[in-house]
Amino acid sequence: MATRPLPTVKTARRSRFVMRWYSWLLLVAVAVYGLAFAMHWDDRGVLWLHERFESPAERQESIWLPDYRAVIDAKLLPGMEKDEASDLAYNPHTKTLFSVMGKNPFLVELTLQGDVLRKMPLVGWSNPEGLTMMGNGLLAIVDEREHMLSIVKVDADTRELNITNFPKYDLGPSKDQNKAFEAIVYDPRNQQILLGEERPPALFSWKSDGSQTLKGDKQKLANDELDIRNLSGLAIDPRTGHTLVLSADSHLLLELDEKGEQVSFMTLLGGFNGLKKTIPRAEGVTMDEAGTLYMVSEPNLFYRFEKQK
Repeated sequence: MATRPLPTVKTARRSRFVMRWYSWLLLVAVAVYGLAFAMHWDDRGVLWLHERFESPAERQESIWLPDYRAVIDAKLLPGMEKDEASDLAYNPHTKTLFSVMGKNPFLVELTLQGDVLRKMPLVGWSNPEGLTMMGNGLLAIVDEREHMLSIVKVDADTRELNITNFPKYDLGPSKDQNKAFEAIVYDPRNQQILLGEERPPALFSWKSDGSQTLKGDKQKLANDELDIRNLSGLAIDPRTGHTLVLSADSHLLLELDEKGEQVSFMTLLGGFNGLKKTIPRAEGVTMDEAGTLYMVSEPNLFYRFEKQK
């Protein structure tokens, strides 16, 4: 009866090498899957495939975020290293931007190039995290810690704002009181304010004609498209009426159409869309009538994106 030869030392070493290789491969696969799950790359992959089949006409009718590139990348807002830029709004009448600082509450006016024009202390606010321009010099500001919305008046002579001088609205409790209402944008087409709850991500609407008086109460919107880790900012495209949803934790900007369905997205990771480095914590986004995108990140970084034609 023939006997099977014993494995040589060389064969045993090869077996151990193969096992070690498979073990590392398995660990890498698990790590990649975990990261993909955390970043919702599976959903982004589906949306990316969907984008490939959009016709030129459909792309023209949307914002189409894949075509945007950073033209101002991580510009420092001077003297605001400890202030935490929390949101951004565009004023079509003055052609300037307004940003709110959450840690040390104040409002700052910026040029479209990210240069500081003036700073206005916000007296009485605890943690202002969101703001939006409503027209006629009115700005709505969300205080996340106080669960409160206030609508203020700002003109060329404003140097300070005191909360006692303006109407306030209670936003009510949130599922996570420490991750409450953080984003806001005025939607003039539909005569409403959109409010964004940070975590779990959710959208609410509140009827508004653009004045300091809100109508009724806020209503939660049914939306299954918010497959993001958190919601940190909102904007409305004045040309298409589409909504931009920003997520700091997912490093992502989503475009939603009028039905709330995802149309396109832009990753905020370094190496994509003209970014040299990953945006550390994108907290605010806005868009002007030409379709130019502006963004702020904690602690004091400014970004400008333009569509490449």
